[in-house]
Amino acid sequence: MTSQNAKVLFSLGTEAVGSLKDGANFKKNPEDGKCYIIYKDKSIDVLKACKNQCKHQGGLFIKDIEDLDGRTVKCTKHNWKLNVSTMKYVNPPDSFLQDELEVEILDDGGLQLVELSPVDPWLADPREPEDLQEGEVKVTYITHACMELQFGEIRFMFDPWLKGPAFARGWWLLHEPPADAMDRLCSADLIYISHMHSDHLSYPTLKDLAKRRPDVPIYVGDTARPVFWYLEQSQVPLTNINVVPFGVWQNVNEHLRFMILMDGVHPELDTCLIVEYKGHMILNTVDCTRPNGGKLPNNVDLMMSDFAGGASGFPMTFFGGKYTDSWKETFIKNERVKLLNYKSALVKSLEPKIYCPFAGYFVEAHPSDRSIRGTNIKNSAENLNALINKVAPDINTWTPKPGSVLDLGLALRDPTNSAAITDPPANAQIYKDKWDFDLYLNELNGAIGSEIFKHKSWIQFYYSWAGFKNYNLVMRVIETKDNFEPHAGGYDYLVDFLDLSFPTARPGREHFYIEIKNRISVMRSAVLHGRLWDDLYIGFQNHISRDPDIYHHKFWNHFQTELPVSAPDWDAFLQQAEMGSSCELM
Repeated sequence: MTSQNAKVLFSLGTEAVGSLKDGANFKKNPEDGKCYIIYKDKSIDVLKACKNQCKHQGGLFIKDIEDLDGRTVKCTKHNWKLNVSTMKYVNPPDSFLQDELEVEILDDGGLQLVELSPVDPWLADPREPEDLQEGEVKVTYITHACMELQFGEIRFMFDPWLKGPAFARGWWLLHEPPADAMDRLCSADLIYISHMHSDHLSYPTLKDLAKRRPDVPIYVGDTARPVFWYLEQSQVPLTNINVVPFGVWQNVNEHLRFMILMDGVHPELDTCLIVEYKGHMILNTVDCTRPNGGKLPNNVDLMMSDFAGGASGFPMTFFGGKYTDSWKETFIKNERVKLLNYKSALVKSLEPKIYCPFAGYFVEAHPSDRSIRGTNIKNSAENLNALINKVAPDINTWTPKPGSVLDLGLALRDPTNSAAITDPPANAQIYKDKWDFDLYLNELNGAIGSEIFKHKSWIQFYYSWAGFKNYNLVMRVIETKDNFEPHAGGYDYLVDFLDLSFPTARPGREHFYIEIKNRISVMRSAVLHGRLWDDLYIGFQNHISRDPDIYHHKFWNHFQTELPVSAPDWDAFLQQAEMGSSCELM
């Protein structure tokens, strides 16, 4: 079986994208003559696309003159009508769903239409479901995105974040993992890690794992940036990491297999997972924005996904202009509602037998982040499940607590059977009430006094290593204390990314401008170790203002996903710096 791949079918330049009108736009690829429909809804900033080919018998679509909103197109073969805003056929109703193409926006404002092939790789080698005995398949919620799945004698763990913070010092576990969570991890038969964000790839957790069992089999998807790109620098000696292709069944034994799928929006970063045991499927979409390009198996036995929101620096770290506390509160509230509606609609459309929201149980626990915690309100799993119970009452929902166990066989036979779910003991601690702040903050603070920062030339060396340039953006960086006031021993500098220069004042030409105040310990740790800027941005460790107030995807994408895999060579830098100092003294 060949791996799943993403194929670019059609591209549009920046100017052509800007000229797209609201509603359906018909486009032809001049290279092969194939036609596509791109639907634009300016009011909600949405682009959708599909092939100009009716799913019934392959006829071409034309504009439906009876449709004044530009949402409906009509097939020239049998007059079937497709609503391209929903990709549902409206005539005849309840017939097909049109297969969507992924719309990838390029750094220069152009776009590409991308098709995953095959779109439904799980249909290869289908298996009929067999009866499950009581206790044969158990799903145990551990904490955040960590689940343990037991299939007979095989135990499979997902995304173990069991200790320490994520995103430098910005996220902390909300739930107290069961007391035996680390023992469970160390004795697992296999571990799946979905992506490199530190609430899923937790080096404090993996450091303890490596001390006890460095050869535990760990499986990750073949993403463009390797999930374990930082492993050697982390000095965590895990020795059995398996990178597997997308869309290919990985056989564990005669009954158990799994398949890793890519995210349609972030194929370089995110993955999701299907696990199948004796013909019963479990779907874990984790954090994917559009898992497998939106094409997913229907009627799985158990579906799990994130639910909470609040996992972005925007708008929490933005200041100035419209970004008042009240504006942020309103924006976040609206985003929570949108996310609830999206997740409930997705679950309703896929019709799993059981749905479980997870991968959202984090808290901005450090006292210095109290304002973030107070404003960055997240969805609750209970609210999402209540909405699903309302819109899709035939789908059973599970809101687990740490240590809760779902017996899948019992739940599938009789969802009303109280024995299907075992709650944690009555005396079990559910929510954390203390965190090891000092242990991890001291580690970050250790970077502040590094020798490299005694030489101002580290700034040029670092940004030259980072390699981002030829973009008309000027950035001011101010190293700060925890309260985002300038640090007495910190640097305050400008970077002109047009020519990668370091001026003392903003240039006279027209340019985009961004000012970033970074907590000094997190910034210097990221610089010293060549870490991605997710620690700063997603971890709420900076304050950002922009002029004009627009998002620079190319800039953020580079520093969050495209920094060099190898860390800066600070030994070579110090040799150069010391030689320069010696020359000055001569």
